[in-house]
Amino acid sequence: MFDISKELKKAVLEGKDDLALSKAKEALETGSQPIALINDGLIPGIIEAGELWKKNVYFWPEVVMSTEAFKAAMEVIEPHLSAGEVGTAGKVVIGTVAGDMHNLGKMIVINMLKCANFNVIDLGEDVPMTIFIDKVRELKPDILGLGCYMTTTMPEMRDVVKSLKDSGLRNNVKLIIGGVPTSQKFAEDIGADAWGKDAFDAVEKVKQLLGELK
Repeated sequence: MFDISKELKKAVLEGKDDLALSKAKEALETGSQPIALINDGLIPGIIEAGELWKKNVYFWPEVVMSTEAFKAAMEVIEPHLSAGEVGTAGKVVIGTVAGDMHNLGKMIVINMLKCANFNVIDLGEDVPMTIFIDKVRELKPDILGLGCYMTTTMPEMRDVVKSLKDSGLRNNVKLIIGGVPTSQKFAEDIGADAWGKDAFDAVEKVKQLLGELK
């Protein structure tokens, strides 16, 4: 298990999507647990890629390649997660706000939430405010997650919160925000319920928010 997880991590880190795909298939065929493959292989690989990007060791093309390798392996592993008990802890709708196309951090959060047994609906990137409102009304999630990775898109988060209030939906959903330029103070300023410092913290905060609903 250790070796195959290590190989998966390396494939993701180096952005080798074909290798990540084949290693994921091999691991599942030999009896590896899907969640363990994600926690011990895929997530460490994509997190390290993100750290290298922050240090200017990796640039955007390398990050995209790592992301594609991560996605390739997840396409094989995710059906095995769905076949089990994943998705019963609570419903989370998540997306990157309008004007922002970054998805690396959001993708890590999504897959960690899935591993923690949450049903996650990803709205994607550059999501218009109206879509967030419509999906909260339609899907009735327990948690709404907003991500932004540029200071110029931070006001969009404030606008989503205001629109939720204006639509009479704010009290129906717990709201968590995250992303590089955000902070606990900003979360408090716009009226969010929680701020995720990083992917691990975001998952813990979602669990806490869900606990408040029960």
